[in-house]
Amino acid sequence: MNPSPHPHFAIAIDGPAASGKSTLARHLAQRLGLVMVNSGAMYRAITWKTLQQGIDPLDSPAIIALLDRLDIQCGSDGTMSTLTIDGIDPGDELRSEAVNANVSAVSAIPEVRKVLIDLQRGYLTHSSIVMEGRDIGSVVFPDTPYKIYVDAAEHVRAARRGNDGEVDSIAQRDAADSQRKTAPLIVADGATILDNSDHTIESGVEAAIEILRSQGLPV
Repeated sequence: MNPSPHPHFAIAIDGPAASGKSTLARHLAQRLGLVMVNSGAMYRAITWKTLQQGIDPLDSPAIIALLDRLDIQCGSDGTMSTLTIDGIDPGDELRSEAVNANVSAVSAIPEVRKVLIDLQRGYLTHSSIVMEGRDIGSVVFPDTPYKIYVDAAEHVRAARRGNDGEVDSIAQRDAADSQRKTAPLIVADGATILDNSDHTIESGVEAAIEILRSQGLPV
């Protein structure tokens, strides 16, 4: 059952950093003809704007005040989610070392999560989606029957992170995401775990399709 009255549905893809969930979600959305929404990019965008404004990422009151001043526009190009803040698409800046180092702190602020969760749920007004993140099946769309938790061995995830040019610690990021008080990273009720350690993109998508089929999606 969807948490809103329109006929669209959400496929929730959750998992830790560098598990391959973004790649899986993107290719799965292409396979199914749905819009892929990267929720992590939304938190990164708020973090990017926080740093641009010279605000300490640990200064929650200042970040909350900043939220009230922002013009956040979410949309899609028909296949992928899009986002601008005050008319600017941050682009590759979302993957900068500074954003990597501070996104967990900004994401842990309840008021930030509330604003972005409302925007994330709004995507269902327009289309069915594949949304990836860390609390999609547990918080954003807890009622969707279509939930996959993508995981991979820590050494595999660390290697992927390094290949992407990101040097933050996988273990520290896992701890920050799993131990935060607001919407911690968990395996959502009803989710099926997909070990992505040894999958290719193609075999991972096939495994996800089988999981969704077992959860009742007519594919």
